[in-house]
Amino acid sequence: ANIIGSSTACVALFDSVRHQLHFSNIGDSGIIVLRHIDSDVASALQRNRSTPRAERKSDLRIAFVSQQQLKSFNHPFQMGWTGEEIVEKNSSFKMASDSCTSSVHILRGDIIIMATDGLFDNVDVEDLASIALQWEHDSGFIDNIGGIPKRDKRWAKGESRTDISAQSIPRLAEILCEKARENSLDNTVDSPFAMLAKENDIMWSGGMPDDCTVIAMHVVGKDSNSFPR
Repeated sequence: ANIIGSSTACVALFDSVRHQLHFSNIGDSGIIVLRHIDSDVASALQRNRSTPRAERKSDLRIAFVSQQQLKSFNHPFQMGWTGEEIVEKNSSFKMASDSCTSSVHILRGDIIIMATDGLFDNVDVEDLASIALQWEHDSGFIDNIGGIPKRDKRWAKGESRTDISAQSIPRLAEILCEKARENSLDNTVDSPFAMLAKENDIMWSGGMPDDCTVIAMHVVGKDSNSFPR
């Protein structure tokens, strides 16, 4: 039907055989992949160079960020219908074939966050990593005693804690939505949206009230007792 309206779109498919995340994104929604990266061997872009090794609490870093598609600041590409044929070449209305489509290799232990701009406009990516790390601790995947080496030893024994991951990962999405809403209503926070606005000569302070949808995924693999003997 000729329903007038528009929307950004982000769809993804996890390929458990090739260990890849295939996705298509149009507009300012997106996907980020969080990964525990050893800063001593990481690339310059992923390395935590601001905190001495002995003082680091985590090497959970941003391993991948999908590309946004914008006509201009706060004016994302969208798919939709205005009720009339669109003839403007520089229109923000696009076809699905214009989406940014790609694949990213996924490793065991990765946390994948798929969300609308309501999250990314209000929560800095470093804060996203901190929140995800706290979730890992609260859910029992990592502790302050053994850390990542202890987790890897557990994996080597075939203990993936798949059931715990499936039960607790929705809570991470909820926490991120709650943080986005909190920041969006805070006029004192220097949100990512506010910083981008100032870079575009727009005076803006605080967060950006907006709808927010978050889907979280935790890649842990199957427990050894789930395989046929």
